[in-house]
Amino acid sequence: MTGINALFLLTGLLLFISVLASTISARLGLPLLLLFLGVGMLAGEDGPGGIVFEDFFIASLIGQAALSVILLDGGLRTRVSSFRVGLKPAAVLATWGVVGTAGLLGVFATWILDVDWRLGMLLAAIVGSTDAAAVFALLRNSGVRLNERVQATLEIESGANDPMAILLVTALVGMLLEPASATLGGFVWMLVSQLGLGALLGLAGGWVLSRLMVKLTLPEGLYALLILSGGTLVFAATNLLNGSGFLAVYLAGVVVGNRRSHATEHVLRVMDGLAWLAQAGMFVVLGLLVTPSHLFEHGFEALAMAVFLMLVARPLAVLIGLAPFRYKRNELAYVSWVGLRGAVPVVLAIVPVVMGVPDSQLLFNVAFAVVLLSLLVQGATVPVAARLLKVEVPPSDEPRDKREVWVSDEAAVDLLEYRVVAGSRAEGRHPDDVAEDFPGFDVRCVALVREGSLHRLTVDSRMVPGDSVWFVAPDEIADQIARIYGGTRGELSANASFFGEFVVDPGCLAGDLADAYGLSIAERERRLSVGDLLLARLGRAAVVGDRVSIDTFVLTVREMSARGVITAVGLKCPPRA
Repeated sequence: MTGINALFLLTGLLLFISVLASTISARLGLPLLLLFLGVGMLAGEDGPGGIVFEDFFIASLIGQAALSVILLDGGLRTRVSSFRVGLKPAAVLATWGVVGTAGLLGVFATWILDVDWRLGMLLAAIVGSTDAAAVFALLRNSGVRLNERVQATLEIESGANDPMAILLVTALVGMLLEPASATLGGFVWMLVSQLGLGALLGLAGGWVLSRLMVKLTLPEGLYALLILSGGTLVFAATNLLNGSGFLAVYLAGVVVGNRRSHATEHVLRVMDGLAWLAQAGMFVVLGLLVTPSHLFEHGFEALAMAVFLMLVARPLAVLIGLAPFRYKRNELAYVSWVGLRGAVPVVLAIVPVVMGVPDSQLLFNVAFAVVLLSLLVQGATVPVAARLLKVEVPPSDEPRDKREVWVSDEAAVDLLEYRVVAGSRAEGRHPDDVAEDFPGFDVRCVALVREGSLHRLTVDSRMVPGDSVWFVAPDEIADQIARIYGGTRGELSANASFFGEFVVDPGCLAGDLADAYGLSIAERERRLSVGDLLLARLGRAAVVGDRVSIDTFVLTVREMSARGVITAVGLKCPPRA
């Protein structure tokens, strides 16, 4: 019992320190995942903790379990609308991107490490895929808002590229251990089963779980456990059938997360905590597993591989793969740069060790060093690179808080909170007056909070700066209401410099806009609507932030519906001389 309690004490202490370390991650500008790794390494045999942990099988088990939770949570938060612009390019990067990156890096690794080409290719395959845990964590907690095309591409790619990486690693391990049994037909069938079964069982499992979440009446705390246990079942069953459990659990999360129900918000809140726990536990364990002093034995080679991966192999694979999709050069550069490596390469690097591949410890140490460099260099510069490459869009006007109140199993009302800003159009007005600005919509004020206390509404009540106002209103006009509370009367809004000073109806004729501002456009374009003109010139599906220049004026996609229809266009005029 003493040993068991000591293990519990050690586990709790490491996680506790990891969570406390998160408070300083932003100040240091370091990714939180890197701090978790650091805690594990400090507790390991080369650190002050002195803990000797060398069980690769247990580490692999913990890593795969944690990754299934992280991918499930990532799927729950992925909107189906993002597949409109990101599915095809992400699918290319999840297949060709992994192969192309691994091929280029494999040649370089074989040369610089002076090893058998199969061993060099195996090392490249291990670090050739982007990591879902790193991408989800850093993109969603970096404080930047990327344009939807870039964010969707990166997130879907990281959630779907594991089958190809696993195939390459499995194939190369087979070539090293049993070259006679390694056949092209076997590899092709493995890829088809990984992708096909992963997609099929993931979608089917997600449909079943989403139906159960709607139909079952459970205590609130059990809905998240239902989804977690169901996701684990999908993950394990798919793996047993030789499919990709990682792809399956991600797609199951997408299906569940996009079918809203009375339990969805509760599930998301609980899964958020579980995903953080999984990330912390996994990276601490991986930090314990590695011996830092061994990383420096091939430090120069690992550094050279990391530089080649970040500046040559990944960019070339992205450039070739995304060429048909008409991405801008700054978008290509950012997608190339945020090819983050994390837990997946380390977990894959454990496979050769467990299988007894010669020189597998070398592969593990070099792969781990590459992951550390990726998190340190690429992970720490996610927000800086977004600003330098101009792929971020300004924060949209939106409610301060949003809640769903379910009145039945299929119907809910949206409860929206807004904070009154000094100088806004809301200041000095009665909350019920806001409804007059939205004829045809049911907008009702249900609470006014002033100085932390509920303020009793009377006919003479007037809103003052600092008030929090809660409305029952349709979610489709939530952002429009936000402009009344957050904008400054008589001045340009904070994002006017990005989108432009004027808002143009995308349904108006481009010819009328051209006549009004003296713009030069082709005769065939004059008959198009402004929205269609934007799409024609972009030559691809539009996202918020896409721009088209006409003479010295700039048209920018300002708002879009959930179905991908442009609903507002910003017009930026040239500066006055």
